[in-house]
Amino acid sequence: MNTTDTTDTAGASKPAALGLGPALGPGPRDTWRALPAGQQPAYPDPAALRRVTDELAGAPPLVLPGECDRLRDRLAAVARGEALLLQGGDCAETFDRVSVDTVHSKLNTLMQMSAVLTYAVSMPVVKVGRLAGQYAKPRSKPTESRDGVTLPVYRGDAVNGPDFTHGSRVPDPERLLRMYQASSHTLNLVRAFTASGRAGLSQVHEWNRDFIAGSPLRARYEGIADGIDRAMNFMRATGARPQDFDDSEFFVSHEGLLLDYESPLTRRDRRTGRSYATSGHMLWIGERTRDLDGAHVEYFSRIDNPIGVKLGPATTADTALQLIDRLDPDREPGRLTFVVRLGVDRVREVLPPLVEKVTASGAQVVWACDPMHGNTLEAPSGHKTRRFDDILGEVRGFFEVHRALGTHPGGIHVELTGDDVTECLGGGHDLGFPDLFHRYESACDPRLNRGQSLDLAFLVAGFLDDVRPVLDGLAV
Repeated sequence: MNTTDTTDTAGASKPAALGLGPALGPGPRDTWRALPAGQQPAYPDPAALRRVTDELAGAPPLVLPGECDRLRDRLAAVARGEALLLQGGDCAETFDRVSVDTVHSKLNTLMQMSAVLTYAVSMPVVKVGRLAGQYAKPRSKPTESRDGVTLPVYRGDAVNGPDFTHGSRVPDPERLLRMYQASSHTLNLVRAFTASGRAGLSQVHEWNRDFIAGSPLRARYEGIADGIDRAMNFMRATGARPQDFDDSEFFVSHEGLLLDYESPLTRRDRRTGRSYATSGHMLWIGERTRDLDGAHVEYFSRIDNPIGVKLGPATTADTALQLIDRLDPDREPGRLTFVVRLGVDRVREVLPPLVEKVTASGAQVVWACDPMHGNTLEAPSGHKTRRFDDILGEVRGFFEVHRALGTHPGGIHVELTGDDVTECLGGGHDLGFPDLFHRYESACDPRLNRGQSLDLAFLVAGFLDDVRPVLDGLAV
């Protein structure tokens, strides 16, 4: 993400100075308001909400149309079978974790995973973070009860607080402004990190070597690391330098859940007349809000960012085709990503008819695997958790389905952190149920820690050798 920083709201240029129009008026931007909008907070003071949305409408954009178009181009390569998508980050960001160390640890982890996957598939990896905007979460119930007291459920820091008190749980529109500021600070850190040269291939490979040295699965990973060593030595022998290969391009994404946040940050590019959500490079619609006749699909149909849609195991091929008609009517590669979240036990059953019918329709969507949400379980302690083997198993099933169909397995979408949390079971260090008590820090769902994330990348790289002939054929 190499661009002029526009996110410091204390001194940033106004939208008009960046070639962008003001937030769209009550035309295309607000057509969603006449439709049912799921998972929206019930704000007690409409006037306070209006003051906040007016302030957001006058705020500088967090990302620029040119950056969104660049990601769309990169995703078009994924859709054509010429690249792989790696999308990952927090389940739900929190305001108190916006720090240099936290952001850098997530970026480091994604860069390390990317280096391993790039070697495995012999093609570029498009890196997209779940960060700088992932502050709201859909919930299965609107309220939560404890000891006879019922309060609104915690919906993420963008809406309310996690403490079980009335003052904390009442939705507060001022939090939308804090979300904007936190996203701005995170983007500043992302831009500084990617521009610093610290994410060069040689440096990232050394980080992976350090990880392997301390891994119980070291013997399984050494072959891949040795292969990367040989590839780098070959580059040096030909006169090329690893630092000449800039692999630090990075984009940000989040679920576009809160329409009162996304809508005022929508901008029209004066050069092209196209409209963009300037809250992030890529937004996606969740499984709970992808109603074809709902507000989210309507809003997303009006923006020109690359967008995603989560598809659960109940999704039919007809629904997928209808979503394409609404969201990608011109069948443009890079516009639409289907993120399937099917579960390790269902992926081989549910995915094939979806891929077959979408492919037969001529649409070139990106297929990405979310192996997290379909594999959640409750531990005896009451913690929500996931088994690493189930996560790996769903990814394996996803790639096997595409290999059998001769289609491109576009990539993976995972919830992870760069910290040494203990929220998911298994992995190289074989975390068990007792470990959940040590560092369970997620604001919502369990995440892979740094070691488990790198375990996933190395193990996926190990079985991608079987898929590489298909990938090579697609990329010709």
